[in-house]
Amino acid sequence: MSDIEQPQLYLITPPAFDLDVFPTLLAKVLDSVDMACVRLALANQDEDDICRAADALSGVTQARDVALVIDEHILLVEKLGLDGVHLGDGARRVAKTRKMLGGDAIIGAFCGTSRHDGMNAGEAGADYVSFGPIGENTLGDGARAEHDLFQWWSEVIEVPIVAEGAIDDAALQAFAPVTDFFAIGDEIWRADAPAEEAKAILTKVTG
Repeated sequence: MSDIEQPQLYLITPPAFDLDVFPTLLAKVLDSVDMACVRLALANQDEDDICRAADALSGVTQARDVALVIDEHILLVEKLGLDGVHLGDGARRVAKTRKMLGGDAIIGAFCGTSRHDGMNAGEAGADYVSFGPIGENTLGDGARAEHDLFQWWSEVIEVPIVAEGAIDDAALQAFAPVTDFFAIGDEIWRADAPAEEAKAILTKVTG
């Protein structure tokens, strides 16, 4: 992992979207920029709504051979034929989730700013560990996942690492040499042309 060349992009959906519009927008983004993975991250907790969204997006991602994982909802992975799940509470449920979903499912773990949680998640069977936010922010207590954490991880740990949260141009430049993936979401969805914004981010990352 110390010889990271160029990080890839990992796409997070908006917390809410119009099913009549968003799948086409997602397809345009995926056709414009290679994404390693798409994470369905709805704020809505209605199972029917989540299932409809997953069905709509899976057709888009499968056609482009892009993995689709879902935030938190472990039991929906097999029910909906998704590729895996993203857990937001560090290492706490990784081992149990691996046992439930088997060895082929993608399991990701968000570990905030904690190296300890990240190491535990990797040891428990996470396929990737994400840390963040990495840029300046005033949310929560303002804590950041520091560059030193990513530098150490990239040199010592083999589990892929994802940088997410408060990603700006300065963070892209600083963290590109020490991360495997940048997880982007709001960074493109708030733009007038998300596909073009994604391409611009990729250019900044890869040079």
